[in-house]
Amino acid sequence: MTPTTPTIPTSPTRHGYFGPEGTFTQMALHAWAPAAGQEHVPLPSVEAALNALRAGEVDAAMVPIENSVEGGVSATLDALASGDPLVVVGEVLVPITFVLAARPGVPLGEVRAVGTHSHAWAQVRGWMGTHLPDAVYVPTLSTAAAAAGLVGTDGEQAAYQAAVCAPVAARNLGLEVLAEGIGDNAAAVTRFVSVARPGQLPERTGADKTTLVLFQRDDHAGGLLELLEQFAVRGINMSRLESRPTKSSMGDYCFSIDIEGHVLDERVGEALLGLKRVCADVRFLGSYPAAHGTAVRVTPHTSDAAFGEARAWLHSLRGT
Repeated sequence: MTPTTPTIPTSPTRHGYFGPEGTFTQMALHAWAPAAGQEHVPLPSVEAALNALRAGEVDAAMVPIENSVEGGVSATLDALASGDPLVVVGEVLVPITFVLAARPGVPLGEVRAVGTHSHAWAQVRGWMGTHLPDAVYVPTLSTAAAAAGLVGTDGEQAAYQAAVCAPVAARNLGLEVLAEGIGDNAAAVTRFVSVARPGQLPERTGADKTTLVLFQRDDHAGGLLELLEQFAVRGINMSRLESRPTKSSMGDYCFSIDIEGHVLDERVGEALLGLKRVCADVRFLGSYPAAHGTAVRVTPHTSDAAFGEARAWLHSLRGT
């Protein structure tokens, strides 16, 4: 299975990404914007990539936002929910395949500690529990950084003997693969998004997503229901809903949401108007083509034509 992305023309630009080289994020970026005519800039963290974008140091940034096993990527959700506004302009789905890699000559039996990113570790716990039950987990900034740590640049020995990483990282660094396909879920997929500064919206395709962050005015019974009803009554399906702390006080949460449809769709526009009325704030994080390319199912009474007819009827009552 290869990375999945909609076909969207790209122009020569500087793309930052959550690096270093050899990460799944780089694979997503290559699928989205092939290296020809592009400058790909690895950055040490999701926050660093998005801050570089806000500062104008890069023109776009590729970051992970959701994993089919672990759910939302907190660092990305939080960074997009605050700071200067940014928008998602597209998404890429990348199948996740992990290997256990070590320096040449290091056998599996000598592995006492394993380095990798926390999301990767969560996806190989079962395999580790069976094959390396006594191994200690050492967190690293990324899977590629874990692999690079085994090679080192100053001759010092890493704090671990093996790394969980992408096959390309092991291959690039000349590491020996001790085990392949060690993920607990063979169908694991990570969703990556290309993020840009606000500007022209991607054209609607009929197979689109819109990403929002909703902030409540106050915490009250039925508060979340009040928000969700704005989608339900207009026939809008949600594909993701997660709560994230606003970090202002204990128990104060915002909601990160993906819905099916484009802001230019009548039903989506009407929902945003409703949310703007009832929410303390609505952060619009973009409308963009969905990677799966499947057309959104729209019932007749929630079509653009239906909304247009209803608006014309109201105007006739008002004599306008």
